[in-house]
Amino acid sequence: MAFEGLTQKLGATFKRLRGKGRLSEADVKEAMREVRLALLEADVNYKVVKDFIKRVTEQAVGADVLKSLTPAQMIIKIVNTELTNLMGGQNAKLTISSKPPTVVMLVGLQGAGKTTNGAKLAGLMKKQNGKRPLLVACDVYRPAAIKQLQVVGEQLGIPVFQMGQGDPVEIAKASIEHAVKHGNDMVFLDTAGRLHIDETLMTELKNIKAAVSPQEVLLVVDAMTGQDAVNAASAFDEALGLDGVILTKLDGDARGGAALSVKAVTGKPIKFAGTGEKLDQIEVFHPDRMASRILGMGDMMSLIEKAEQAYDQKKAEELANKIKSNKLHLVC
Repeated sequence: MAFEGLTQKLGATFKRLRGKGRLSEADVKEAMREVRLALLEADVNYKVVKDFIKRVTEQAVGADVLKSLTPAQMIIKIVNTELTNLMGGQNAKLTISSKPPTVVMLVGLQGAGKTTNGAKLAGLMKKQNGKRPLLVACDVYRPAAIKQLQVVGEQLGIPVFQMGQGDPVEIAKASIEHAVKHGNDMVFLDTAGRLHIDETLMTELKNIKAAVSPQEVLLVVDAMTGQDAVNAASAFDEALGLDGVILTKLDGDARGGAALSVKAVTGKPIKFAGTGEKLDQIEVFHPDRMASRILGMGDMMSLIEKAEQAYDQKKAEELANKIKSNKLHLVC
């Protein structure tokens, strides 16, 4: 699974912090060196790692450890919060048009899983949101791309609109008219990809976007490509203006750096994650859950929150006792 190596390295770092009564600056800096190396080995963007370590260190150096927590838990809490923020803070939803159909344009490099994961997303919208999606075959170049879309569409019970090897821009425009006539409230455009980014590809995608004005332009990226995924995201965003990312193959042997870098580098949120080969294995991307998974915490955060509540309660009681005994001094 993705992040497995990172999880192990971070776990080992936190383990070494156990048993310390108070976090010293040296403790924090030693731990941060280990975290920095672990993130870089996971293929996280260098600048992202640098900024991340700076933020965590600033919060942790000199911080009093809550009496009911261990230093390791304090570090985990700070790292967890910053990891969550790094990936967007909270899950980002699709923009739904007030006047159907909502048009979702799927773009990406060849091999990222665009056709399959676009169909998965349509299936998710159908199952969870009661939508009536239409899949559209705008990839007229790749051999068997139309057939592939028809196969997954049939398996998911979703209709597919295609006009053979025609003009992708005209196909996209015609599909919107078809959706309006047939009551499809979401349209998913499966566009062409290349093995690399080129001017011809980008021009075609720009023309499709200009013709149909999609509510969402989603980039499908392969988590296993690491920094190449981040570079692709930057290039597609510059050319098209992305609204979000679908990260695929998170079930594979990926180092996971793309998930931690793409939001920080492009400013675009990861909205969905492909978690397996089956057509129902796609889910809304939750930064907080992914952070917990990376840290291998399980129920650790709930334990930390309970400890914090107990600490806050103790502070409140101390304040109440000071007020009662007239020992509270207000500084003006």
